[in-house]
Amino acid sequence: MKDQRPVVILIFIFLVSIVLLVKLFMIQVVDDSFMKRAESNAIQRIVDHPYRGLVKDRNGKLLVFNNPIFDVMIVPKEFKVGDTARFCELFKISKEQFIESYTAARKYSSVKPSTLIKQFSTMDFARIQDFLVDYPGLFITTRSVRSYPNATAGHALGYIGEISAGQLERDTLKYYAQGDYVGLSGLERYYENDLRGKKGVKYKMVNVRGVDKGPFKDGEYDTASVAGKNITSTIDMDLQLYGEMLMAGKTGSVVAIEPKTGEILAMISAPNYDPNGLTGAEFSKNYRKLNNDPSMPLFNRPIMAMYPPGSIFKIVQSLIGLQDGILFPETTFACNKSLVACHNHPSPVNLFGAIRNSCNPYYHQAFRMLINREVSSNTFKDTQIGLDAWREKVMKFGLGSALGVDMPNEKKGSIPSSQYYDRVYGAGHWKYSTIYSLSIGQGELMVTPLQMANLSAIFANKGYYYTPHLIKEVDGDPTQIPAKYQVKHEVGIDAHHFNLIQDAMAEAIYGTAARAVLKDITIAGKTGTAQNPHGEDHSVFFAFAPKEDPKIAIAVYVENAGWGGRAAASTASLMIEKYIRGSITRPALEEYVLAGNFIY
Repeated sequence: MKDQRPVVILIFIFLVSIVLLVKLFMIQVVDDSFMKRAESNAIQRIVDHPYRGLVKDRNGKLLVFNNPIFDVMIVPKEFKVGDTARFCELFKISKEQFIESYTAARKYSSVKPSTLIKQFSTMDFARIQDFLVDYPGLFITTRSVRSYPNATAGHALGYIGEISAGQLERDTLKYYAQGDYVGLSGLERYYENDLRGKKGVKYKMVNVRGVDKGPFKDGEYDTASVAGKNITSTIDMDLQLYGEMLMAGKTGSVVAIEPKTGEILAMISAPNYDPNGLTGAEFSKNYRKLNNDPSMPLFNRPIMAMYPPGSIFKIVQSLIGLQDGILFPETTFACNKSLVACHNHPSPVNLFGAIRNSCNPYYHQAFRMLINREVSSNTFKDTQIGLDAWREKVMKFGLGSALGVDMPNEKKGSIPSSQYYDRVYGAGHWKYSTIYSLSIGQGELMVTPLQMANLSAIFANKGYYYTPHLIKEVDGDPTQIPAKYQVKHEVGIDAHHFNLIQDAMAEAIYGTAARAVLKDITIAGKTGTAQNPHGEDHSVFFAFAPKEDPKIAIAVYVENAGWGGRAAASTASLMIEKYIRGSITRPALEEYVLAGNFIY
């Protein structure tokens, strides 16, 4: 047995040799990809980034499209540079920037590609493309940035930017990679999954000098990118542009809705900004400038600013009173200014007259009847019970909670509860005299402009609304929009109660907003002057038109502009005429709004 060991060892060596020879034959003769790989030194995996979907307005006009940009990618292990100064001059980058980017690339991976220089324009790429062969380890990848042909609706459309480390960590599907672009606000963020498309991958051969030698295995392993879905928004671009013009130089917001569908026709936040500034290589610089601007142009006022609703809230009080059988059309109160201040108008007034003349004392007394119903003999307890019951009814109007618009960061406003007053004053230490300012839309009441426009749509529809939204179609298919935007929300008020309300609103503009009167189109509206402890009051107006068959519901807030019948009512009336007629027949009113001298 001992004498056979050398023979066994020789047989083992012979078998191993045969295996190695067969393997070598396979590598050198049968599978030439390994020979090619040796000759070329590298196979590059290049991600093919898809074009984001386009965004159009409700009439098919282009709001957002794509412009190509080029990133210079680097594989640090393969990269070679002789003259750094020449490289930096050629690629228009400082030595410090080069060192910082190169160091970051090496820290990320020495063998995986990462971005060295971001967002070369087409002209920049044309200038440097012939020199890429001089720098092994460099190659170009194509991306796209957004472009806005009319520089409008920046807050509604949103913008894209480079994905953050935190967002990468939350990407459980591992779709994104460092350096990818993602929607950061507005529609771009909300519909990111639809707009982004699907990445593709290409494998190509490059030699030691970085020269492209063609696809690996004739593209057998390549996958094509799929462009993102195109979105048709509900925005009417002409109306949006007109509203932005009217609000130039002012602070506030305008929201216009199609009542029968909840589609947002215009969403203006003033001051606004040119969304083209938040694209391309200047993104960071321009974002910092906008973010540091004391006028806060990046702040999306229609969904994030919260104001006291002022007198327009009296309509809600009226409807709740009618529905609960507390108020009737003939319910009459004197304009008792010892209760709360009011302007001069005929007195006493019934419910119609209270709405028409916006009588504060009327609603002071009516609200007391809504709250103190003698459910408890303890006035403090009775007020608590009445307030919470009232709050529940108010919230059915879409107030006090986020409506669910297809935009991030929507605020819910505030409809105070008894728990709120317990925290502030202590349980059993507050009563009607503590909260009476709620009767006229002041005090702790807070609403967003979007909520007020939706409220106007409720009055136009006689008791229901669809959640306001900016999406109309996805790839031409209206059935692809989220189902929640097709759900009808009833507010719990019988439709016949709205007849008096609509009539009074139509009459009200002759009393408090005569500038808003529009010949041959009946506007039903209500002014408000929201108190502002920090300066001039805010001018507020909401309306719908035509009264007989409403096509548009609108809310306008102009900060520090005084009476609602001036700035807000005039702006709303012009917007209504623009949308319904397509043109303006009152140039003097337009000049008045553009001039902006409302408090003089």
